[in-house]
Amino acid sequence: MNHFKPVALEHASRLVNHGPTVLVTSAHGGRRNVMAAAWSMPVEFTPPRIALVIDKKTWTRELVAASGAFGICLPGAALVDLTYAVGSASGRSVDKFAHHGIVAKPGPRLGMPVLETGCAAWLECRLLPEPHTEDAYDTCFGEVVAAAADARIFAGGHWRFGDDNTELQTIHHIGAGNFVRAGGILRAAPA
Repeated sequence: MNHFKPVALEHASRLVNHGPTVLVTSAHGGRRNVMAAAWSMPVEFTPPRIALVIDKKTWTRELVAASGAFGICLPGAALVDLTYAVGSASGRSVDKFAHHGIVAKPGPRLGMPVLETGCAAWLECRLLPEPHTEDAYDTCFGEVVAAAADARIFAGGHWRFGDDNTELQTIHHIGAGNFVRAGGILRAAPA
């Protein structure tokens, strides 16, 4: 019996995009914002570069374009409700940090807001100008200029998902307000 069924093309990206949902932070001219994004990925090792989808019409995108920088924070499972909340409303008319009681500190290189409480890690990024994408696409590219991670879940360059750090394990949006939590490591046998 064949268990494979067609998937609507509007949902096709969900088949390959189950990486961590991130919180994107931005600030410029005394204003700041935080939003959730499910589409982010590394694109270069050295220097480290990130691709991130931020709709061109959003307040976050305006702040990122104006400041030339953004932060990426990886919320742990403890922040699933907050992640969904900040991803479901615009920050154009309300400071989501104040509204949700989010504590942030300025990043060490660019001053972007970074979150540590409840997050597994954060990255501070300098926006890379990509003239061919700025008007046509929602994809932004950033060079990581600073990063930090909670050593209880990421140390020595590796993730460590275990029963003792479930609240810090990354969350992955799978649509309609549903998330899964990373957990458990499967180790492959040596080849």
